Amino acid sequence: MEQSKVYYTDFHTTGSENLLQKLKRLCIAAGMDQIDFTDKYAAIKLHFGEYGNLAFLRPNYAKVVADLVKELGGKPFLTDCNTLYVGSRKNALDHLDTAYVNGFSPFSTGCHVIIADGLKGTDEELVAVDGEYVKEAKIGQAVMDADVFISLTHFKGHEATGFGGALKNIGMGCGSRAGKMEMHNQGKPAVAQSLCVGCGACKRICAHDAPVITDGKAFIDRDKCVGCGRCIGVCPKDAVHPTQANSNDVLNYKIAEYTKAVCQNRPCFHISLICDVSPNCDCHAENDVPIIPNVGMLASFDPVALDVACADLCNRQPMLENHSVLHENCLAHKEEAAHHDHFHMVHPGTNWKSCIEHAVKMGVGSDCYELIEI
Repeated sequence: MEQSKVYYTDFHTTGSENLLQKLKRLCIAAGMDQIDFTDKYAAIKLHFGEYGNLAFLRPNYAKVVADLVKELGGKPFLTDCNTLYVGSRKNALDHLDTAYVNGFSPFSTGCHVIIADGLKGTDEELVAVDGEYVKEAKIGQAVMDADVFISLTHFKGHEATGFGGALKNIGMGCGSRAGKMEMHNQGKPAVAQSLCVGCGACKRICAHDAPVITDGKAFIDRDKCVGCGRCIGVCPKDAVHPTQANSNDVLNYKIAEYTKAVCQNRPCFHISLICDVSPNCDCHAENDVPIIPNVGMLASFDPVALDVACADLCNRQPMLENHSVLHENCLAHKEEAAHHDHFHMVHPGTNWKSCIEHAVKMGVGSDCYELIEI
């Protein structure tokens, strides 16, 4: 398979070049300036961070990308879709408030914020994708209205997909609420009664009132559950678990197919920053200590190659001995830790490679890459 080019630079700076200038140089070296932006709308898809989370990318990075789009003649806007779960981004008003509180305002980034699937998450375009699991993806309307699509991703761990990279940012992130529901609905969780302490964390996080506390134990109402998996992530006792062994893999397959729906038939460019690598998604209202040191910034026209390059660079890093989730899991499982995958070690029930393999199969990109350091 032909190698895709992935451009990389670390976070070292000099007196003559700061990180923002370095990011711009990376984007140009990777070929972003070869895209015809003249009088075209450019969607910059990123995660604005859940309120309370501080691991999301700084808005300064978004401004670099937006300014470059404008310099090249385009009309940029920052965008994301509403969430499926309870939180500070479940509708456009709360979502905008959160974006502004976290620094993503027109005044700080130089461009506007548009919540792609509208006020209630129902503004969507049905996009034919002819996948194995998805025939018609439900994508936020503003994402599909854009002439050019750019992903700006904070690379970190994820409790369901292994890590959150470009494919996750694009595929899951651009799905409307109905699209997110479609991607999540393969597996609905259950509660191990012997582990449950009835704390109610699952009930508080659920947007659909699926968890019920009876006699000090939680149960999941499967008729109400949409399979989003948020209860799995918040359970302090690991009592909530998927009921289908392949549910996380199927989620990854659907993310790959949704990514194809977003990226097909128009110019796309992808940027990922490996910094503040928290164990969980920025959708959490908190962020635990990083699992590895900061690595660098990467850019490519190929989101699949970009994710593989990011994962490879992360797995070459030493874990931080800071009692992070990774550190604690490695101490508890020393034999596996000797030759482990950082992201699988953090979330043993995940398999990030399933998303990569399916994305390659769907023609989204290549898992073979040439890493070019600038």
